[in-house]
Amino acid sequence: MSVKKVHHIAIAVPDMETALHFWCDTLGLDLSHTEEVPSQKAIVAFLPAGESEIELVQPTQEDTGTARFIQERGGGIHHICLEVDDLASSLVDLKAKGVRLINEAPVLLEGRKMAFVHPKSAGGVLIELYEVTD
Repeated sequence: MSVKKVHHIAIAVPDMETALHFWCDTLGLDLSHTEEVPSQKAIVAFLPAGESEIELVQPTQEDTGTARFIQERGGGIHHICLEVDDLASSLVDLKAKGVRLINEAPVLLEGRKMAFVHPKSAGGVLIELYEVTD
């Protein structure tokens, strides 16, 4: 497995408007765009920061991992995303090494593939692996 870079850091937020005020108006980051991600039951705001991004994630339903995260912790850093060259082979490699995966096969989204590594295999950190397909 070859990690290219930190693609983004995702922050779970209970209120997108309040979060955007801080990240954009106070810190000066620009909002690239927002999108609804039905597979994750969330609205995501994308804020470029150098070669990486900050992603603000607001759940759209209460039965999601992100919603539970906010209920338990009040929001905060949800996961770190690492960009890889070949997601499918990375997942095979990690599984062979005994890493617990949330997604054993890539989830296909527009312009990207993604999968999550269980935090129990990563010292308590939820890791997203990401392959850009555009």
